[in-house]
Amino acid sequence: MVDNGSTDGTEGILSENGTRQHPFDFVFLRETARGKSNALNSGIGVARGDLLIFADDDVVADRHWLIKHWECHRDSDFGAVQGRVLPGLDPQGRPANQSHLREYNIPIVDYGDRIRSIRNFTGANVSLKREVIKQVGLFNPRLGPGALGFSEDTEYSMRIRKAGFSIGYAPDAVVFHELRPERYGRTYHRRVEYKRGMGRSLYRQDSICFKVLPALLAHCIRYGIYRVLGNAQKAYKSEGRIWKWWGYLNGKLGSSRLI
Repeated sequence: MVDNGSTDGTEGILSENGTRQHPFDFVFLRETARGKSNALNSGIGVARGDLLIFADDDVVADRHWLIKHWECHRDSDFGAVQGRVLPGLDPQGRPANQSHLREYNIPIVDYGDRIRSIRNFTGANVSLKREVIKQVGLFNPRLGPGALGFSEDTEYSMRIRKAGFSIGYAPDAVVFHELRPERYGRTYHRRVEYKRGMGRSLYRQDSICFKVLPALLAHCIRYGIYRVLGNAQKAYKSEGRIWKWWGYLNGKLGSSRLI
């Protein structure tokens, strides 16, 4: 059971004989500023450890999740560690249909079964060393859920690399992302990718003529080819990239319209 009777804010697990074991602190924060990035920054402000671990509120952690993050940092020089993110269960307790994973519109992070370096992290399951945060700074409040919707993790990854730190992948630090029916399908997918593109327009400087428009054209062509060939999953992916580049273009042209 949890001992919530202490007066110093410190709580712990009580054994059967009433002795305190593994004391730890619970600090509940209410963030009034809108957006995930503001909430993360508030948490960082009160955290005291040398290793900070972040997870979204719609994931279920494996029982070894915390220790596997810690072990990866202990045995490597990574400044940040990305854990594996796998599909979980829907509200009825059913697992994902493996042949239609993209259509659930959840982040899936699976780089295999060995520890390795990666380029970017996904914020649903990541740990950062305190020294990284001290040098890189806080998350950008203009990005992420509650703001433009996404990309706070991608932009932060770019700053981590620019500061000279590396990002690693820990396959055994696993969380399972819940499946929400309201996120299924093309309408949600289009909106997500469009917002992702809008967010990217805030921190990327891709050439409209030589990067953005060619990418839009290429993905339109790919989408048409995959539809003709009947490859639904690749067509779904290409359609998302069309909307992402369209969002990027609108962001660079100064449009604030969101779909």
